Amino acid sequence: MADAGEVLLGAFGRELLCAGQTLFLIFLMAGHLVTFTVALNSISSHATCSMVFGVVGLVISLICSLPRTMKNISWLSILSFISILSGVFVTMISVGITKPGTGAAATTKTNLYHGFSAVSNIVFSYAGHIGYYSFMGELKNPRDFPKALYLLQAAEIGIYLLASLVIYRYAGADVASPALGSAPSVVSKIAYGLALPAILISGVVAGHVASKLIYMRISHGTDRMHKRDFLAVGSWIGVILTLWVLAWIIAEAIPGFNSILTLISALFASWFSYGLPGFCWLHMNAGAYFVSGKKVLLTFINVSTICMAFCICGLGVYVAGKDIHTNHSGASFSCANNA
Repeated sequence: MADAGEVLLGAFGRELLCAGQTLFLIFLMAGHLVTFTVALNSISSHATCSMVFGVVGLVISLICSLPRTMKNISWLSILSFISILSGVFVTMISVGITKPGTGAAATTKTNLYHGFSAVSNIVFSYAGHIGYYSFMGELKNPRDFPKALYLLQAAEIGIYLLASLVIYRYAGADVASPALGSAPSVVSKIAYGLALPAILISGVVAGHVASKLIYMRISHGTDRMHKRDFLAVGSWIGVILTLWVLAWIIAEAIPGFNSILTLISALFASWFSYGLPGFCWLHMNAGAYFVSGKKVLLTFINVSTICMAFCICGLGVYVAGKDIHTNHSGASFSCANNA
């Protein structure tokens, strides 16, 4: 992303997007720590302080982030996919059998706060592209990346649609957030247990990308990245430790699952998902916005996505701030939220 920023705005753009991508990834790491805490609270019926579960997630994530190459992390990602798919299917089967909700409705009355919170969750769900450049850069043949991308998007959209339609059909307006909590208590514990590896590993992937970004910057001009001496390994561990501690602090400061997802969508996904692609297209097609009907249409679409970025950012910050103030004020760094 920093390289894209340099193309757009020179050295300033490089540093701006480098900082933005790093912060985005740290908040994603924090979001997975929050989800891990929610999962363990559900499995254990709040057996201990949420902060303890957060520390457990921090330690496990730190250990899993130690490999310096994406090749080793990729094997964990396969386990992650199997894990979350198992948890989701257990939840779908359970709600289909038990029908715990009051039924689905085609329309429902809502307000800006609840409605835009739902929009932010959708925006967040498709924000994984923040790591695409890093994934592409570590492939043996980067030209193979589009094949993986097409497969990913097809599977992602298909699974999201299937899960949301089935769970909402039978859980209705009573659907929980995260949706794994929509199943009956015992089944919900099983679903969270199956999904735990995915919850952790997804955060580990984000942590690896963020750590590699910083590690490459501090190793620039040296051959440290290709060595296994004390300085090379020690600096890698130091970067990982620093980022995971920062993520844990954010997770404890914003303990609500919906709150942190909405905030991430507002501050980061809005720009990296909508604003930045629009600016990139306008940059690549400068001077040719109106040369044909197709260009006029694409210009309108890309300007619209930039406007959407401003809208998602502004409304998202408002909704996240209200949610934190209303539901989590005073709960940070305490065990009170276990009650």
